[in-house]
Amino acid sequence: MSRAIYPGSFDPVTKGHLDIIIRASKIMDHLTVAVLDNPRKVATYNIDDRLEMLRMVTKHYSNVEVGYFKGLLIEYAQQKNVNIIIKGLRAMSDFEFEFQMALVNQKLNADIETLFMMTNSKYSYISSSIVKEIAAFGGKISNMVPPEVHEMILAKYNE
Repeated sequence: MSRAIYPGSFDPVTKGHLDIIIRASKIMDHLTVAVLDNPRKVATYNIDDRLEMLRMVTKHYSNVEVGYFKGLLIEYAQQKNVNIIIKGLRAMSDFEFEFQMALVNQKLNADIETLFMMTNSKYSYISSSIVKEIAAFGGKISNMVPPEVHEMILAKYNE
């Protein structure tokens, strides 16, 4: 049975993230989409909001669960009995960092593989940071985020 984890900050979830989730769920028996509680990053959305957004966009995928973790990804993967880590790539600039992390994770646990997935080219320009910046200035983000979370994202900037 193939069990995978797709980790990220998902601050907020974008159509690029959802593209990877949908495609990974088609090739894995079980997929955990896991929000990293990273103390080095200042998140715009709290953990509960990010989990809720992910639950909203994944509710139609029976083999996808949503969770969160603190600490090392490889330890969380072991706890979840996962044998594959999915890493989404938008551009070659993402690859260098993700490749280094994959090598570190392999040293920590050689039984867990990393699978790189390129996002669909129509989403390659989208990042959570870009979505937040556009939303903060009142710009249109509907083509960048799943419709289920569009209003929730905009509400943050209308407070």
